[in-house]
Amino acid sequence: MTGPFVTRDGSSWVPEYLTCIDATTCIGCGRCFKACSREVMHLYGVGEAGEILGICDDEEEDFDGELNRMIMVVDEAGRCIGCGACARVCPKNCQIHVAADKFTA
Repeated sequence: MTGPFVTRDGSSWVPEYLTCIDATTCIGCGRCFKACSREVMHLYGVGEAGEILGICDDEEEDFDGELNRMIMVVDEAGRCIGCGACARVCPKNCQIHVAADKFTA
């Protein structure tokens, strides 16, 4: 995606798309999920060895006792519109964004 990006008032703007979240830094607080209107990321359970166990649909989910912690995972990257709302609320700065004019699919 290339081209001149502008806001409604004609100001220059370049969207920055969320491409991934650093699993070693993410604390699974869910702030980014709550700020995102596009459901780009979801909360996943992580086991003791660091393996992703699956999506956490229920607050009570413990994956048969194997749940060690939870992290956010970008599982619908194509839905991102580059607004940056998720980055503004992340307390750990663990998200990686790529500017639209540098983005390759």
